[in-house]
Formats: sequence, C-alpha cells, structure tokens
Amino acid sequence: MIGISKYQFYDTHAHLDFEPFTDDMPRTIDLFLNAGIKQVMIPAVTRDKFDRLINISASNPNVYTIALGLHPLYIQSHTLSDLDYLETLLCTKDNSQIKAIGEIGLDAFLMHLSEEKLFKKQIDFLQKQLEMANRYNLPVILHSRRTHHVLLSILKKITVHRGGVIHGFSGSLEQALEFIKLGYKIGVGGIITYPRANKSRLAISKLPLESLLLETDSPDMPVYGRQGKVNRSECLIEIFQALCTLREEPAKVIAEQIWETSNTLFH
Repeated sequence: MIGISKYQFYDTHAHLDFEPFTDDMPRTIDLFLNAGIKQVMIPAVTRDKFDRLINISASNPNVYTIALGLHPLYIQSHTLSDLDYLETLLCTKDNSQIKAIGEIGLDAFLMHLSEEKLFKKQIDFLQKQLEMANRYNLPVILHSRRTHHVLLSILKKITVHRGGVIHGFSGSLEQALEFIKLGYKIGVGGIITYPRANKSRLAISKLPLESLLLETDSPDMPVYGRQGKVNRSECLIEIFQALCTLREEPAKVIAEQIWETSNTLFH
C-alpha cells in the first residue's frame, strides 16, 4: 500500500500527458500530492505534445515542470521541422516551466540490421538536441536502451554544460560511474523493486547518493507487485522504500539529498 510520506519528493520523469491522467488531472494531482510528491517533471516525446505540455504546466506551475524533446522511439516520424519548432518555442515562449531538453537519446531495442539508417538518424537528432541544450543552458533527460556504449561516446564528444539524467538506468555499476564522471545523474525507477534485478540493485546501492534521482516513468514501468496496472507518480514512495533497503544512509538523509539534487538539476 502507498502511504502518506513524511518526506517530500520530486518525480523526475512521468508522462502525465498520457491517458488515464489527462482524463482527470485534478484527481491525479490530489493523489500524488497527498502521497508526498510535491513536484513532477513531464517530458515530451513528440512535437505534437509540446503545446499540450506548455498548457499543462501553465495551469499548474507550482506542481509541474516540463521538458521538451524528441524521443528516439519515434524517430521515423521526427522531421527537421520538429527540431526547428522546438527551438522556436525555446526562443519565443515564456519558458520558465521548461527545465530540460527531453526525453531524448538512443534506443536499439527494436532496431534490426536493416534499420541502421534509422539508428544513424537517432544519433543525428540526439546530437542536435544536445547542442540545443547548450544554447539554452538546459540539462537533458536521456533515454538509453541497449545503447550505453554509443551514448557514452557521444557525451564524451559533446559536453552538455548543465549535465542531465540517464533516465530509467538499468546498466552496470561501471557504466553508471562513467556517466557520473561526465556530470550526469542516474534515474532510479521501479526496476529496483524487482528482487531479480540484481545488476541494477547492486549498482544503485553503491553509487554516490548525490548522483541519484527518483522517477516513475508513469504510466509505464510499474513497481513490483503492480504489474499490469497503471503506474502512477505516487508509486514513487514504493521506489523510495526499496531504495532505502539498498542503501546504508538513514531514510531522512536519502530523501533530503534526492530532493535537493532534483531541484538543483531542474531549477
């Protein structure tokens, strides 16, 4: 059961612009606020989400922050005009709620040898958005699935001044440390609630506490025991509880440090 937390939390990755949240946004907000989630970052995935996210954040500025970017899974539909529109928004909008470029990155999970051209397009769009992050002094929210080695090589060539977060990290301790050396935080999600996720649980237990952020990736990536159900921001409490079992620091120290790290990165 999700209880009311005595700490305050920042869900640094939740797609609350998707159903079922858009059907009842006031209830969605009440549920996560009552659980102790005081701030939620909503990252975009495609151009058609940009204006919707701006409107969502404008209507709830004390609750939502947003990131605008083009997700690698939708690379077939992305066009150069989408990048131009993203830059136009960053130039002309009141972007006080736009705290990052994201969700961007690389994804080879669904890639086949015949799709090498699409992967090259992913790399091209990623590089262009990393450069855009520097032009507007924003951090990045990075998606990486079966591409950590490629992503690391790109980030070593293009230094993002504000850094960012490796979202939904499920790699090894060694890979996590490589990203941290480059100035990135590690997004800790529901995977650590799964007893068999030994590699990820070990990595998260040994990383510097100040390098960690908490995220749900709702409505996907449910925590253990909630498979098949909609993942919600208030499930962040269960991820925090799992994190506390993996770390040596007291729960209060963990909560306060992660809250500070999250706000420093995105504010």
